[in-house]
Amino acid sequence: MSPFETRRGVIGATLASLAALALPGAAFAALTEAAARKLVDGLVAEINRVIASGKSPSAMYDDFEKIFRRYADLPYIAAYALGADGRRATAAQKKAFTNAFTGYLSRKYGSRFREFIGGRLEVQGVKAVKNYYEVATTAYLKGQSPFAVTFHTSDRTGKPLMFNMYIEGVNLLLTERTEIGAMLDKRRGNIDAMIADLKKAG
Repeated sequence: MSPFETRRGVIGATLASLAALALPGAAFAALTEAAARKLVDGLVAEINRVIASGKSPSAMYDDFEKIFRRYADLPYIAAYALGADGRRATAAQKKAFTNAFTGYLSRKYGSRFREFIGGRLEVQGVKAVKNYYEVATTAYLKGQSPFAVTFHTSDRTGKPLMFNMYIEGVNLLLTERTEIGAMLDKRRGNIDAMIADLKKAG
């Protein structure tokens, strides 16, 4: 086991257990159930519009990137994915990583949402969880049983944004921390090399 794997295993396990608690309680106090619902209603409407557009995959990925930039707390998601390695990253590297990571998310999850073509997402309900709101939706796909897609929302930044997503129980934050960690380990901790490769991944 490499030093990077040993370090990541110890720190990563601790931070992963604190993911939801990382958001300040003040954000929850300001956010309302209605605002969380309105945010995800808009997000779902945008996703449904793109999957029904008939555009090419690359054009859809561009649209999904615009959706992520409009509705997601990308600095938080990117920082969580980078994890403890963010402490040694320069400001320029963090900015470059966030931009590359946004494109990567758009391609990766845009590809997953393209599986919804011919189907739709529907918002089901909202509930308070710790210091954020969870908005439950259901994906209806042709020829498949419906399944859950859940969005976690807060207004940590001063406006409501999505900071995590579950698709069929798969946690975006924890999944991407594992993926980015594996990419860094493969490149012996070289952040610049990981960012360069991330621009082509997804």
